[in-house]
Amino acid sequence: MPEPARNDGEQGAKGASLRGSHGRLALYHVLLLAGVFGFWYLMTEPGLVPPFYFDDPMRAKFFFGQPLEVLKKIWIWFSGGTIYLHLGVTLIETLLAFAIGTALGLLLGLWLALSPTASTLADPYIKAMNAMPRVILAPIFAVWFGLGITSKVVFGITLVFFIVFFNVYQGVKEVSPVVLANARMLGASRQQLLRYVYLPSATSWVFSSLHTSIGLAFVGAVVGEYLGSARGVGYLIQQAEGVFDINTVFAGILVLTIFALILDFIVTQIEERLLVWRPRAAETERL
Repeated sequence: MPEPARNDGEQGAKGASLRGSHGRLALYHVLLLAGVFGFWYLMTEPGLVPPFYFDDPMRAKFFFGQPLEVLKKIWIWFSGGTIYLHLGVTLIETLLAFAIGTALGLLLGLWLALSPTASTLADPYIKAMNAMPRVILAPIFAVWFGLGITSKVVFGITLVFFIVFFNVYQGVKEVSPVVLANARMLGASRQQLLRYVYLPSATSWVFSSLHTSIGLAFVGAVVGEYLGSARGVGYLIQQAEGVFDINTVFAGILVLTIFALILDFIVTQIEERLLVWRPRAAETERL
């Protein structure tokens, strides 16, 4: 009877240690962020630090903005409600590009990975399209689909698709031949192999790509808005740059960064729920 009690005590101690490490890590993140903003404030506030690069102490805040003014601009946006329409448009474009690009990358990656003939035929064309600098497609899509949401979504899909496609393709190709042979010996059908062997193998690769894809979906939406639109956070940034309002530019960048981190956090939570079978780093180290 003492042995289970000791195991429970060890697990409780490990849980408390893990929570303490998370708390310290969060504290370090906050301190690092505060240090960055503090340095930014000191370097751009006239009179606090003697100018060592610009002759005029007012130039630093003109070129780099001021953190308090940036935060003030964000507060005005959200308290006055002017940001919600633009942010909603950008989020819709981002989510549509992310969802459609992920679905297309997943389906095409599975199909080509499981079809050697089709993969051989499509390989040079996939590589050629991936090598193409896709930023130049944004104005073409604007001509084809107009300045509405569609052109931004299509451009975002081109950025997300290849990241997911290559990860899914590689994940399926990395399936152990021993596992496949054992499954076939047990009488697994092609559908069962797809469900119980190929998809679990590709899932971890897919989620590793989604963290990159969500940022690229934001890039696609904002670049499209920047090149031509009447709504969206990219439109606000483009208008601010036109009048050299650097504080508004940084405010837009900060808002986009925060929401990109929120979406990445959501992807992480979904990943942890779906990949419960995957050992954590701490468990791997114990092994």
